[in-house]
Amino acid sequence: MKRINVIYFFIVIPIKTWVGVAAADDNPISAVRDGTFDLNLRYRYEHVDDNLRRANGARLREANASTLRTALGFTTAPLHDFSARLLFENVTEIGADDYNDGSNGKTQFATVVEPVETEIDEAYIKYAGLAKTEVKAGRQYVTYRKAPFHRFAGTILWRQNWQTQDALTLENTSLPHTKLSYAYIWNVNRIFGEDARGALANFDSNSHLINAQYSGLPFGKVEAYAYLLDFDNARPFSTATYGVRFGGKHQLNETASALYAAEYAHQSDFDNNPNKVDAGYFLGEFGAAFKFRSFIKSLTLKFDYELLEGDGGADRFVTILGTNHAFQGWADRFLVTPGDGIEDFYFTLAATFWKAKLVAVYHDLNSDNHAYDYGEEIDLLVSTTFKKHYTFGLKFSAYNADRNAENLANNGVNAGVTRDVNKYWAFAQIKF
Repeated sequence: MKRINVIYFFIVIPIKTWVGVAAADDNPISAVRDGTFDLNLRYRYEHVDDNLRRANGARLREANASTLRTALGFTTAPLHDFSARLLFENVTEIGADDYNDGSNGKTQFATVVEPVETEIDEAYIKYAGLAKTEVKAGRQYVTYRKAPFHRFAGTILWRQNWQTQDALTLENTSLPHTKLSYAYIWNVNRIFGEDARGALANFDSNSHLINAQYSGLPFGKVEAYAYLLDFDNARPFSTATYGVRFGGKHQLNETASALYAAEYAHQSDFDNNPNKVDAGYFLGEFGAAFKFRSFIKSLTLKFDYELLEGDGGADRFVTILGTNHAFQGWADRFLVTPGDGIEDFYFTLAATFWKAKLVAVYHDLNSDNHAYDYGEEIDLLVSTTFKKHYTFGLKFSAYNADRNAENLANNGVNAGVTRDVNKYWAFAQIKF
């Protein structure tokens, strides 16, 4: 009943008000006429060589997925401080379709989570009639950090079918250098598609996200957050997470800058979670960024230490709504934190030269509980963007599992963290 009241108050009433005022002013046509379209076409070929085995002992066949994502959106012009946005997303196969998307029944192939479907990614009404405040109600993207590093709330934008939320969101910037954000989420549209069932189904949610960011310090930005996740159909992921982050960049001279960040969060079981959760999260980052006036335009070197605690079983720190592909390796062996947690030491090199971008990342992955080795991973990316609208790229990821006795005993001989995998991608994007 509470959800119905919230939807009626924040969606139905504003729509009735908007329609009534627009009719009185005879002006709704201009809001549509002056609106803007946007289009994003992204083709991707993905090849996966996975050393996992099926239940019958047979090795998974190599996967080949050739897909096109088309996202067409329209945003109306403001009308009495109201505006609306609608975005359709279609994912279709072009050529190779030998892969398991989680719901298509092709379990003999390695997994590539690219379900073929058409759905609405955004459908919301925005109200901007309050001073320095923006309110949205409906289907939308909920994020708080620069893409793709959405640690706790993200779109999972690497996949073709993006994650969205049916939510009410508020953002206020009344205080100097401060952004305050709140979201109430009643449904999470996950990347597995509307046809997914069981563990892959959308989350039936009753969740609250609070985020505050202050950027008035000369040496960095402070972020504090509280994420209270309550999922009726995924109760082990119902958690309360409270955390704080500080990060910044300090100019050393004309060409060099120091980079640094530190973050801590604590997570506990929340509401209907049947398990006891008491786990912490730590991040430490330092590095340097250089700018040149030569063939190499810029160079960034970073070292990160990231710990997601785990004490065995369900007592582990998880980031189930995050864009986890951006963390712990692009091979996606650690999208959900293992019971023994994750301790990740990783080094990143990023460079721009001519019109191209190069990224290389090395991960040394270990458990928190019992401190044994999971494995190592190397990630490589080269891409180029020209005329602002066109992007091409190649990407590679190789996870090499350490099949030590403790890793095998604690996670299983056929678990993702104990099996090697190689992934290759080629992609092209047109964006207007």
